[in-house]
Amino acid sequence: MAQWIDICSKGDLQPNSGVCALVEGQQIAIFYMPEDNAVFAINNYDPFGKVNVLSRGLIGDIKGEVMVSSPLYKQHFSLKTGQCLEDETVTVAAYGVRINGERVEINLNGAA
Repeated sequence: MAQWIDICSKGDLQPNSGVCALVEGQQIAIFYMPEDNAVFAINNYDPFGKVNVLSRGLIGDIKGEVMVSSPLYKQHFSLKTGQCLEDETVTVAAYGVRINGERVEINLNGAA
C-alpha cells in the first residue's frame, strides 16, 4: 500500500520546470507540466556531477520519453523511471507523486 506524504502546495510548483523538496532527509526533484496535468519526482542527485542539481535541469522529451537534462554534463534522465538515457547502468530513484486537490504528495516507496 502506498504511503503518501504531503510535501507542498500546488502553488509551490513551477510550471514546466523543477523544484527541490527535502523529504525525510532526501532531496527530491519535482517537475510539473500543467498542460499535460503531469507531475514527476526523481532523486535530485546527479550521479555524474556528484551534486544535487537535477531539479535545475531542462525538461523535454527524447523520442517521446519525458526527461530532464542535467545542468552539469547534460545526461538525460527519464522522469518516469529515473533511467539515464545515455548509460543504461545508471539510474536515479523515481517516486510516485500526485496532486491531491491543492496539495502535492509523494510516495518514497516507488511509483504510484
